[in-house]
Parts: sequence; C-alpha cells; structure tokens
Amino acid sequence: MDQGIAQSLVKWPNVPHCFGWLALDRRGAWRMRDDYAQAHGLPGDVIKHAALNAFIARNYASDAEGRYFFQNGPQRVYVNLDATPWVVRMMPTGNAEHPWQFQTQSESLLTPTAAFMDEAGHILIEGMLTQTIWSAANQFCEIERLSIALLHDHDIELFSGLASLGNTACALEGSWQWQGRDLALEPITAAELARRFEFQTRPQP
Repeated sequence: MDQGIAQSLVKWPNVPHCFGWLALDRRGAWRMRDDYAQAHGLPGDVIKHAALNAFIARNYASDAEGRYFFQNGPQRVYVNLDATPWVVRMMPTGNAEHPWQFQTQSESLLTPTAAFMDEAGHILIEGMLTQTIWSAANQFCEIERLSIALLHDHDIELFSGLASLGNTACALEGSWQWQGRDLALEPITAAELARRFEFQTRPQP
C-alpha cells in the first residue's frame, strides 16, 4: 500500500465508496466498467496503462467482509471478480532445481499448498499469500494467509505436466508435483469457491 494512502484517508475520511466500476477478469486484467458497461452487463475495457495497472496492484486490499478493493487515495473502489481475488501465472525462476513460481496479477508470490479443478476444467491454486487487509482497528496491515487463485488459462498445459489424475466415484482427483512435494488436486464447484475462501465476487454497500 502506498504511503500517501493513509495520509489521504486522514485528510478526507468520508469519501463515499465506489461499486461496480472496476473488475478483475479471468486473465488477471483490470477492467474499467463505465455506466454503459454496468447497465448492459458488459465486462468493461481492459486497462492498458502500465503505470495505472501498477498503482492498482500496489493498493489492492480486502476488508473483513471478503470484499476486495482498490484504495484510490481516499476513495475505496470495490472490485467485481470474474473468478477469484487472485489470478496467477507460472513464471520462470531461473533456478534449475525449482524452475517455476506462481505470481499473481499484483506481482506477489503465492506458495502453493493444494490445487482444485472446477466443473468447467479451470485450475485453482490454493496457497499462502501476503496481502493487505483493512483491519478491525481501521488501518491497513499486511498478513500472510491462505488464499485461492485462478491459474491463467495459458498455463494449464504447463500445470498438466505436473499433475496426475484418477477417477473416483463422483469426480476426477489426484495430485501434482511441486518442488519435490506431492500436493493434492481435488474437485470443487465454482459456487463453493467463494464460500470456502470467504470472498465476494460482487461487492455491495
């Protein structure tokens, strides 16, 4: 979180929150949703300005209700989530022993503990992630906690090379190799994700 954010909140403490204008899509892109996009249920325009993307990523946080937002100075802009609060890519590390790491759309690193596959075949990575929280004491703090991230669809084939699936009575499940460990790969429904990992896809006032 940028240092100037806390100062702006003290100076302008009662700026109304904003809902519906910003979204995070399934490929980790931030999208601006104007009045027309909101009225017609459209995804909005991808934000391509590199500095603005970086500013949003640095000031991305969540509150106690599982609503994710971009703190734009004194104004809190809540984010509609097309899937999960985080989207990860498998990025090369340059380390021959451990060649890959999971990097979020905010360029933070997620340490995986398990993975899931939903009914549409999307891969979701569970793991520990340091993130910014608006605490009960009305201040921002950084904590490491268990989170869930959608794997970018460009990396599904790469992930599949690490995974082994088997048939059970009701679904596919199995395991995958990560840095010398066997991690679980389990089925999950899209509807269960938000409940299990306590986030809101469509934040409301």
